[in-house]
Amino acid sequence: MVRILIILIITTLGSAAAAQNLTTKSKKAAKLYWEADAFMQLRQFERAIPILREAIAKDDEFAEAHYRLGYCLKTLRNYDDALPHLERARDLNPPRTILVNSWFHLGEAYFKFERYAESTEYLRKFLATKPTGYNLRIASELVKDSEFAQEKIKEQVAFNPRALGTTVNSFRLQYFPVLTVDQNTLIYTRRRGSTPQYDEDIVYTTKDENGKWTTPQPLSPKINTRYNEGTCAISADGRILIFTSCQGRRNLGSCDLFITYKEGDGWSVPENMGPNINSRAWESQPALSADGRTLYFVSDREGGLGARDIWVSTLDSEENWTRPVNLGPRINSARDEVSPFIHANGQTLYFASNSRRGFGGYDLFYSEIGEKGWSFPENLGYPINNSDDQVSLFITADGRKGYYSDEQVTEGFRMRSILVQFDIPEEIKVSHVTNYVSGRVFDAETKQQLKATVELFDLRTDSLKSLVQSDAVTGQYLMVLTEGSEYALYVNKPQYLFESLTFDYQHDENQDPINIDIYLRPIKSGSKTVLNNIFFEFDQYELVEKSETELHKIVTFLNNNPTVNVEIEGHTDNKGSAEYNQDLSLKRARSVHQYMVDAGIDPSRISFQGYGQTQPIAPNDTESNRALNRRIEFRIQ
Repeated sequence: MVRILIILIITTLGSAAAAQNLTTKSKKAAKLYWEADAFMQLRQFERAIPILREAIAKDDEFAEAHYRLGYCLKTLRNYDDALPHLERARDLNPPRTILVNSWFHLGEAYFKFERYAESTEYLRKFLATKPTGYNLRIASELVKDSEFAQEKIKEQVAFNPRALGTTVNSFRLQYFPVLTVDQNTLIYTRRRGSTPQYDEDIVYTTKDENGKWTTPQPLSPKINTRYNEGTCAISADGRILIFTSCQGRRNLGSCDLFITYKEGDGWSVPENMGPNINSRAWESQPALSADGRTLYFVSDREGGLGARDIWVSTLDSEENWTRPVNLGPRINSARDEVSPFIHANGQTLYFASNSRRGFGGYDLFYSEIGEKGWSFPENLGYPINNSDDQVSLFITADGRKGYYSDEQVTEGFRMRSILVQFDIPEEIKVSHVTNYVSGRVFDAETKQQLKATVELFDLRTDSLKSLVQSDAVTGQYLMVLTEGSEYALYVNKPQYLFESLTFDYQHDENQDPINIDIYLRPIKSGSKTVLNNIFFEFDQYELVEKSETELHKIVTFLNNNPTVNVEIEGHTDNKGSAEYNQDLSLKRARSVHQYMVDAGIDPSRISFQGYGQTQPIAPNDTESNRALNRRIEFRIQ
């Protein structure tokens, strides 16, 4: 059938050939030209290319053949080979129609090679002919992008990209990298070939004792199937994974998001995230907050602002995903916004857009959320962005390194992509870096690992910032701490006394990750815990405002355990006289007791006592040890 169409097209065009004066005098070259033209009419550019090469071999000054060959090569994204033929066509002084079109395609090609001044020159020549239609819009936008790029290149940031090496980059295509917050596990999508017939799977690699990436392994047989799985997101602790699946599962639309949970070393059977997240449209490219409770993703569903928009959903108090909200016109545009990534700080959103002013194709942008919503997106600059498409960026929690996939066109116009790492330039460093605390949760008596709820509160605002669960099998937990505040961390489980930790992370001082194992004590007489987030001014007994978070926690605990009676104990270090310390500790315990009574707790359930310096928990030989001894304790009676 194709052959019959080709014959018909050649016959039709051949009858018109005499009416069109080609620049060649070679009949053989002209015949080859029209044969190639017939394939171009069917958009079979790969078949047209060798025929046009043969025509040029017959007559190297055949302007139309050079132009058509350049056009075909450029359409297939082989810009290296396309540009010389487009330039040759221009120099051969072809008919005006060919010349004007060559200006347009030269402008595009020069833009691709980041020869922005030349791109602007030829696109303006093209626009001066007052064209109409699609090419008019493209040329106009490229001129603006070229002018933007020429200015931004003057401000280029330091950029040192390095391929992750052949162990990680062992497949034809690898893309959409994500890391756990400790940077010891890298998860990404791989495809063994460059065409859709090859299966997409999710693989992972971990660092060995020497800090080298190990051989990538399939993530789980419960996740990977003979169909495609890809574009995943993972929580900071590596225990919640959301990924995209388009076939082989019960989908609501063309592509849906699925969620799976890790317990011990195994992953649960993935579940469709349901109709609040998935629709009859296309959902993909998820990004998870550090605690796994906020989800950003891309969809072309109805109600958006462009073809593909970024949406957000959160887990509510009943652990259900809320109906997604469009991020709005500050982030989304009339075209495409894709590949979102929310930094571990929960405040910086990275994404790719082909609509905003940039260096061509998809550029990477970032936006910070504040009291008034998302800030106006900023281009990450040159050379992180260039004339190629940039997508799938990941920034480490400490804000020091970035990872992305670099797409390349290789021999035979086949695609290859590799994973690349780079150092984050100072100019685009995240405004709030993160640290983390991790460890395991145990029963204090049996030493059995426990699944418990771990909460992080901002003491400055008395607000819950993150909530995670420790692993039911291993007891492991991990909580991200974002620079800029003081935090109270609580570990809770029914039938146990809560544990309280405090962290001052108001400034980035290159603090190392913290490892603390937590031992929860069963609720029974004699069990007690230190209230690490009860604060007093030096030598005073009035409660400081940031104590509110801990005081609320105590009230909630007593309301949830109405049969429990407690004693509030005050303790000091050994500075000052024993009598003075005894009096201070009693007054501080009384202040906490009074707060409980004012909050509605039956006074008969709570008592208070001051123990002064008589019960130290550390030697009073350093300031840090003395700080441990200045404390309020909470004891079950």
